[in-house]
Amino acid sequence: MTATPRSSPSVGAQALGYGGLLPFVGLALAVWVLPPAQQAWAAFALLAYGATILSFLGAIHWGLAMRSPAGPGTGLLVWGVLPSLLAWLALLLPVAAGLLLVAAGLVLCFAVDRRIYTPMGLHAWLPMRLLLTLVALLCCIAAAWCCMGGAA
Repeated sequence: MTATPRSSPSVGAQALGYGGLLPFVGLALAVWVLPPAQQAWAAFALLAYGATILSFLGAIHWGLAMRSPAGPGTGLLVWGVLPSLLAWLALLLPVAAGLLLVAAGLVLCFAVDRRIYTPMGLHAWLPMRLLLTLVALLCCIAAAWCCMGGAA
């Protein structure tokens, strides 16, 4: 069975994508408004969610490589693993540093996707990816800043 990839995100994909921002926004807000004991929990929860999303963004490239008519490209497969490694490293760091690494990873993933999606006919996904990346990025940076004493 051969399926044709969607060149643009469906309404369902958009709802799921934007819905995936709820943990970013909710947890970043929690970091700013909760007392310090719960703030630490919210910051780590945000870090863990961000790390999960980084892994997901890498995995997309494995899917793209496996769908390629020329067969899996080594470059896509290698890139597909790197966000997971960044995510794992982020989880080993202090929370604020981990959040900043996740933020950098999100930017890196978008930069790679901009180069990869267009030749694959998936450029219509980029506006949604940009908005998702920007919101997640701002949430991670705001939470990291708060954890570093920026809210004091």
